[in-house]
Amino acid sequence: MFILAELNFNINLAAPMPLNDRHIMRGKMKFALNIPTRLMFGAGELKKLSTMALPGKKALIVISAGGSMKRLGYLDLLQRQLARAGVESVVFDKVQANPVLSHVTQGTQLCREEKCDFLIGLGGGSSIDTAKAIGVTAACGGDFWDYMSAGTGGRKPITGMLPVVAIPTTAGTGTEVDPWGVITREDTHEKMGFGSPYAFPTLAVVDPELMASVPARLTAYQGFDAFFHAAEGYISKAHTPISDLYALEAIRLLYKYLPVAVADGNNSWARIKVAWASTLAGMVESTSCCTGHHALSTALGALYPDMPHGASLIALSPVYFATFKNDMMKRYMKMAEKMTQQKAARPGDFLDALAIMQRECGVDDLRLSEWGVSAADADRLADNAIATCQSLLDMDPRFLTREEIIAIYQQAIK
Repeated sequence: MFILAELNFNINLAAPMPLNDRHIMRGKMKFALNIPTRLMFGAGELKKLSTMALPGKKALIVISAGGSMKRLGYLDLLQRQLARAGVESVVFDKVQANPVLSHVTQGTQLCREEKCDFLIGLGGGSSIDTAKAIGVTAACGGDFWDYMSAGTGGRKPITGMLPVVAIPTTAGTGTEVDPWGVITREDTHEKMGFGSPYAFPTLAVVDPELMASVPARLTAYQGFDAFFHAAEGYISKAHTPISDLYALEAIRLLYKYLPVAVADGNNSWARIKVAWASTLAGMVESTSCCTGHHALSTALGALYPDMPHGASLIALSPVYFATFKNDMMKRYMKMAEKMTQQKAARPGDFLDALAIMQRECGVDDLRLSEWGVSAADADRLADNAIATCQSLLDMDPRFLTREEIIAIYQQAIK
């Protein structure tokens, strides 16, 4: 127990954090910090995996169907490291950019047939989230959708998960250090998040060398996903003193280094800084929570699965953040100051800095209509977001009506 002034900070690294207890009571300050993931960060860290303590003897390696992990040699490097450690491995290579329930089911079956005792998610957030979902179903039984807590989910409690090792090759999701994942059910067009204290990876290996090959456009999309994890967590009703520290540093780093990484993917220092900012933003998700911005983006991903998650966030962001500029004035100004390193005069300075950052990354002209979204879709998008992601909408600085949500979509579509 650490006591600073008159505030009690109970920082517990062992006990699970109640994921539904996310509000700070006015006049009191109470929160828990529980990020039990062992983090290994740095260029070349994957080459040291054989020397690290691994949580089992046979791994199911979960990768995307695109073939990049094989083509770039990352899968071979991982398997050689596992072999040196005396660990067998099996590969599941079906994952899509937006991970889906049917692949979780297939991966769970393979995991059981091969008697794997832990999983490795190698790739973007989709591979790691799929590994988490497979780990939950393999440990708890049944169908994964039984454990979803919204929409058509079965609302069963998650009571365990096979250990997961997370090895991200992109800088964006932060899922390597948080207890969350996102899966889409194809037949009902529901893209929903799941979370549990059990869903923290056991080990995260964040090696920025694995991110050098990401194209500029995807670097921008992924980097802004991390940026919005931090910015949303900072204005969220669930923010805490710990999450504020993580969020502001992630915001500062991404504003400074993401444009550099987009302009020159071989700039190793920029890649390192962006990777660290992404992991910090994942820690924000572990100590605060995303807001309705991600809820609106998730609905877009459910109905338009070809739309990159980061792209939808960018397209929504000017309208979404403008909606709350008078509700969180001091926090908007603080974010602006971290970004520009100058004194802010008004909350709109954050919106101006965000516009500059998007312009420098070449994504300032994104419109949802590029992926076929039309104004006629706004109603069903709003209904989807409310049905599947109300818990994120509840974290907004103030309540958004259905009409306000529709208006945000309509303005972003133009």
